[in-house]
Amino acid sequence: MTDRSPESHAPEIDAHSGIETTGHEWDGIKELNNPLPRWWRFIFWASVVVAIVYWILMPAWPALPGMQGNTTGVLRQSDRSEVAADITAMKAERSALSAKLASVDAASILKDQGLSQLALSLGESAFGDNCAACHGAGGRGARGYPTLADDVWLWGGSLDDVERTLRYGIRSSHPETHTSEMPAFGRDQFLTRSQVGDLVEYVVALSRREADAAAVARAASLFEQNCASCHGATGLGDRTKGAPNLTDADWLYGGDRAAIQRTIHGPRNGVMPAWGDRFDPATIRALAIYVHSLGGGE
Repeated sequence: MTDRSPESHAPEIDAHSGIETTGHEWDGIKELNNPLPRWWRFIFWASVVVAIVYWILMPAWPALPGMQGNTTGVLRQSDRSEVAADITAMKAERSALSAKLASVDAASILKDQGLSQLALSLGESAFGDNCAACHGAGGRGARGYPTLADDVWLWGGSLDDVERTLRYGIRSSHPETHTSEMPAFGRDQFLTRSQVGDLVEYVVALSRREADAAAVARAASLFEQNCASCHGATGLGDRTKGAPNLTDADWLYGGDRAAIQRTIHGPRNGVMPAWGDRFDPATIRALAIYVHSLGGGE
């Protein structure tokens, strides 16, 4: 690289282009001292002017030491205050809709598109925060936690039934809770081990599976005396008592022989909280509508 001698003050003109050089040369290539285009300089200075005007009008500079926040600007514009105003307006609108949600019956809500969408949105949020831990996302259920997306309901699957179950719970402390309790036939020695085994075969036969015929015959009177009052003479169950249907393929705690034996020996009698003690009526109704929409509602 070569530089023009500092003693020479006359500008060097490139012979090919006729433009002054900077005096820098790399491998025989000289750097030309081209001025910036006018359009570029115009945009640059226009940007400087816009920035200065923005600094004056809008919040832009951090506050001086000892002060909080930032400069407010001549216009005193604030995104934070606008967001706060929007949130306040949204809460007021939702509050009005929630009041309406709680004041009309669930069937009417389904006919109102705005209320229906609000109920589903609110219900889905409440379900995800409070119910999905047991019933799974989308109400798919798990062993010991009923599936909410099918048509099997111990206490009824209508909107009113679902809402009542949510409001008062199952075997909860609420005075109006659903209550049913299956005796521990084996653990409390109401039946012998062999009698429990015969009942297992009887229940297996009720669900249309191969079973020990002799055990089924022996257990017929046992079932009539101990089980039929809740599950029915044919094992179809009774929703007024929360007694499950024993003739289908749906089992809360498992339908294999070991699981059935365990249930007869010492049932779990699971508990669901009374959500009416925790949620306002609008949220309870929204939850009922959401659960009903999962696919298993009646």
